[in-house]
Amino acid sequence: MKNKLLNKLFIKFLIKIALWTIICPFAILFLSEFVDYLVNVADFQFIYAISPKIYYFFQGIHRNMDEDMYLFIGLFSWLIGIIIIVFLFVKKLFKLLNALSKASQDILNNDIHYIELPIEFQDLQKQINTIKTESIKNENLAKENEQRKNDLVVYLAHDLKTPLTSLIGYLSLLSEIKDMPSEKREKYIDIALDKSYKLEDLINELFEITRFNSETILLEKVDINLNIMLEQIIDDFYPTLKEQDKEIILNSKYKYFVEGDSDKLARVFSNLIKNAIYYSTDKDININVRKIKNQVEIVISNKGDVIPKEKLNKIFDKFYRIDTSRTTKTGGSGLGLAIAKEIVELHKGSIKATSDKDATKFYVTLPIKEEIS
Repeated sequence: MKNKLLNKLFIKFLIKIALWTIICPFAILFLSEFVDYLVNVADFQFIYAISPKIYYFFQGIHRNMDEDMYLFIGLFSWLIGIIIIVFLFVKKLFKLLNALSKASQDILNNDIHYIELPIEFQDLQKQINTIKTESIKNENLAKENEQRKNDLVVYLAHDLKTPLTSLIGYLSLLSEIKDMPSEKREKYIDIALDKSYKLEDLINELFEITRFNSETILLEKVDINLNIMLEQIIDDFYPTLKEQDKEIILNSKYKYFVEGDSDKLARVFSNLIKNAIYYSTDKDININVRKIKNQVEIVISNKGDVIPKEKLNKIFDKFYRIDTSRTTKTGGSGLGLAIAKEIVELHKGSIKATSDKDATKFYVTLPIKEEIS
């Protein structure tokens, strides 16, 4: 865009030089003819009637003028005109460059929310203000994410104490009371094991936060049978489904193949299915797979509490948790959906969510490679 503007300015500069080069000889020729007219036709008599001194002055000039003198005046006038044109062109360039330099500084200045440029830069002005708006938005979002992360770390550090204290307490009792009845011993061991699992979940959350801040997601793409992947993930959740008396129903008319990282995509669908199981208030959880143009759409739906619109718009943000309570099942790190979004978008796909009284649905679309009936 800047190059186009400079090209326009340079073309205008050349046009002005060309016009001046054409006009200047005609102006000198007109001056010569005008002086000849005054001398030969009008004979300067009207000037003499006004002022004899002016009359004799023009007459003296006419006597001394010849073709060489007119040529000199013409060249001199042309040169002066070129110098003025060049000066104005350079002045214009410096004005535009100074405006751009000031705008580049204003982009980093948070006190200035709107940047104004010369009329020649109106398109660039719109782009810069769009960039600045996005920059301020991203900066505020980064601060918000950082605050969420810090709050979450504080919560996790506090929550680590509870299962750890209980674990130490029950293990101390088991160690101190050697002749504890076997029934009570087994009960304490089960409690200590349960607290250990909770402690493990909390520690994994801390690792998840650290890993997300430092890890760059790299894809190792292979051909994936999407139907088989979903069936395997559903099988992995069989113990949880049985415990909660729930069922996942997979609906797919055809077999779909996509190109992607199987581990990363499995992580996406595992996270979505896990959320559907935990938040579902109904027995059935549905997974519908269908083709839309050159993409395959996977819809994971469950019936449960409606997610408010203001929360629905933020669920894919880092460290945002729908359920702010610190429960084992739903009090996650708030990274699952953010990571899922990043993975899906790295596969040139998209992910979104809707929620109403009928169902909460997560839509994942991926470029399709092959479809088999």
